Amino acid sequence: MTKKFVYSFKEGEAKMKELLGGKGANLAEMTKIGIPVPPGFTLTTEACQDFYNDGQNKISDAIIEEYRLHIKDLEEMMGKKLGDNDDPLLLSVRSGAAVSMPGMMDTVLNLGLNDDSVKGIISKTGNERFGYDSYRRFIQMFGNVVMDIEGSVFEKELEIVKEEKGVEIDTDLTASDLQVVIEKYKVAIQKVAGKLFPQDPFEQLKMSIEAVFGSWNNDRAILYRKLNSLKGLAGTAVNVQVMVFGNKGDTSGTGVCFTRNPSTGENKFYGEYLMNAQGEDVVAGIRTPLEIVTLKDQNEAIYNELVSYRDGLEKHYTDMQDMEFTIEEGKLWMLQTRGGKRTAAAAVTMAVEMFNEGLIDKDTALLRVEPAQLDQLLHPHLDPKAEKEVTALGTGLPASPGAAVGTIVFDAHLAHDRNEAGEKVILVRNETSPEDLIGMNASQGILTARGGMTSHAAVVARGMGKCCVAGCSTAKINESEGTLTFGGKVYKEGDYITLNGSNGNVYEGSVPVSEPELSGDFGTLMEWADERKEMIVKTNADTPHDTATAIKFGAEGIGLCRTEHMFFEASRIKAVREMIVAKDTENRKIALAKIEPFQQEDFEGMFKELAGKPMIIRLLDPPLHEFLPQAEKDIEGVAAEINVTVKELKETIESLHEFNPMLGFRGCRLGVVYPEISAMQARAIFKAALNVKGSKPWIEVPLTGKVEEYMIIKKIIENVAEELDATDKVDFKIGTMIEVPRAALTADEFATECDFLSFGTNDLTQMTCGFSRDDAGSFLGKYVDLGIYENDPFQTIDQEGVGKLMEHCIITSREVNPDIHIGICGEHGGDPESVEFCHCIGLDEVSCSPYRVPIARLAAAHAAIKYPYEEEENCGCGCDEEHDHKHDHKQEGGCCC
Repeated sequence: MTKKFVYSFKEGEAKMKELLGGKGANLAEMTKIGIPVPPGFTLTTEACQDFYNDGQNKISDAIIEEYRLHIKDLEEMMGKKLGDNDDPLLLSVRSGAAVSMPGMMDTVLNLGLNDDSVKGIISKTGNERFGYDSYRRFIQMFGNVVMDIEGSVFEKELEIVKEEKGVEIDTDLTASDLQVVIEKYKVAIQKVAGKLFPQDPFEQLKMSIEAVFGSWNNDRAILYRKLNSLKGLAGTAVNVQVMVFGNKGDTSGTGVCFTRNPSTGENKFYGEYLMNAQGEDVVAGIRTPLEIVTLKDQNEAIYNELVSYRDGLEKHYTDMQDMEFTIEEGKLWMLQTRGGKRTAAAAVTMAVEMFNEGLIDKDTALLRVEPAQLDQLLHPHLDPKAEKEVTALGTGLPASPGAAVGTIVFDAHLAHDRNEAGEKVILVRNETSPEDLIGMNASQGILTARGGMTSHAAVVARGMGKCCVAGCSTAKINESEGTLTFGGKVYKEGDYITLNGSNGNVYEGSVPVSEPELSGDFGTLMEWADERKEMIVKTNADTPHDTATAIKFGAEGIGLCRTEHMFFEASRIKAVREMIVAKDTENRKIALAKIEPFQQEDFEGMFKELAGKPMIIRLLDPPLHEFLPQAEKDIEGVAAEINVTVKELKETIESLHEFNPMLGFRGCRLGVVYPEISAMQARAIFKAALNVKGSKPWIEVPLTGKVEEYMIIKKIIENVAEELDATDKVDFKIGTMIEVPRAALTADEFATECDFLSFGTNDLTQMTCGFSRDDAGSFLGKYVDLGIYENDPFQTIDQEGVGKLMEHCIITSREVNPDIHIGICGEHGGDPESVEFCHCIGLDEVSCSPYRVPIARLAAAHAAIKYPYEEEENCGCGCDEEHDHKHDHKQEGGCCC
């Protein structure tokens, strides 16, 4: 049977989005449930794959023949013919991948117009201006999208005619003016492209379909997929649809609307429209659109019909919908519906409210909020008191909430470069386009002078979680001269401004920010996440302040306290350096005695904040040279401070020099050679725990490769506990960090002696992959682009390599010690994909930085919903043992006995 590459809207349905793309599947679904959709057909994502086969980048003859049959069906249905000079059939050609990628791929409207058929349109409609306006739009869009001519070429020609005619906006141009524009456009195409604008509608269609397929691999689409971690997609589908026109006069129009507010989540119809316009006018930001509720005053019947589709589609899809519509001479047509992009705040509000309304269940509500989205809610916003004391330079539309402070930059690529250099920037543009994506991603926030709440800047910023103020009409932006003017005051590139994306205000300079609060719907969602997740979520913290922040964000303890971070404060570093330069054990102990009270004080502060929650305390880990100066001037100052000669200090520094310090004298090796260091730290821990009742220290030995190393340090800790009479008075555990591949491979030897294991996946990745985490940045990006690694292994666990070591470690450890507690620390513990993997291999806990704790909590809940642990009493292996199927999950053989 011949493979089918083209489906009529009548043949598809919503569940076919992998084949038909999201747009095609939803157009088919709307057709199926009786919503007025202009008829059309979809070339599948498999047709896109065929287009790219063998690098040919062309549509096969068989597919052309197949879609031509569908054109014939449309012609019979509409009573019109493509290319007819009296009453031509006109088409739109739009992209549509399985996952929505708004603005990233290409669209062509009004296809089928040429020098002859435009006269037929005019004759049929009796509207000369409409005919020529549609034709000039088609030439401009086709020239830009299909023939790859810069949009500025056409804008320049249009502006020349507008200036000659003395008009401000496009709609003031007459039919004869538009004819002049059309001729200028055709001349420009021939000059730039070296060939004529095609007059054959079937050639136009073929070229347009190939352009849309080709746009799957344009720079902005590739960047969008990379930024949003969209992988494994087959390509884009292409939707060919009968045109309906919103630019036929005052009884026609077009708009974009959302069933709920995509910025706040409020259950209120939200959107914008323009009369006598086509779709690109609304999203391009060239004309400022009207709020959707205004349509009720202009045409109540159409408005009420639109509201009925809003209600019906949201109930049908049980999710907030992003819809596009056109009114053609009083008739409403729905052009698209899809799950709407939304801010993190809106996602949380909608999830909770839709559950309360009975539209979705609790698991669905949790899955509606992507864990990575929460990052938008966990960062500072403008301090309310500080904001009251400053006057806004101007106010635009609150297109994407949050706060942004940075220096003004007018060029997207410059914004990227400045950000790479460590500068925080605000991208300032009259309006943005998809080409600005690289700069928008690099910026703290975006300010535009034109455009509405559904403009490109607004939609993309909301998706990225970037603060955005759009349509700030009082901002006069001269991009070529690099100036931003408010009321006569001129700001230049490099000047600081502040944006409030929640109210649309723009301020001069830097306005102070305040910390976020987790409450209301966010708190409710997090409670649901905690009910659903299987893993404990802890934090990495080294100070009482960080501990308090993490507890506020829901941390259930500390999964990693790096004790060396406490050493770098000015009041402590002197004693640390005295300890390092000490020539014998006695002098080293004298220096350590100075450090001990500081360590104890820090631990007491953290234990108090934890209020009985456990804390994994990693003993001193980094190489000692990190505490010593390197520059000549600093060496002289430190030598004087710690009362040694410059020569002696230099000798110590030289003696500590290592060719590869990350694999050198560090971690447990310090405690093995200098046991007094581990003893001092153990004393500080136990003294602090004795002073703060309910403390639960879990003491972690770092960088072990052989169990004999671990046992030496474990014995030191146990001896100190006995000396301080803490053995029975303090609820403590001793364990090790699995960072060295050898430790992972011989984990069964450690498991009989350890209360817990914690994967230090930064070092484990480094040693397993053979990468230096400090130097791999020079090539890892390229490796990911080439598909050698699916993700940067220092950001997302390398499941095929490092992950297999982790699985081996877990399985062999639990074979000899079923009760051993196993977790992970480091930033992998806050990466949603890594958290999911940790759930699947049966870890007990993950730990991450304070601001990623809510992300990890939600990711753990997602994992538990998607990959539930088995609940059967036994695994069906024939034995009578009751098994812990959490620890049995995804293991070969399915039996833990």
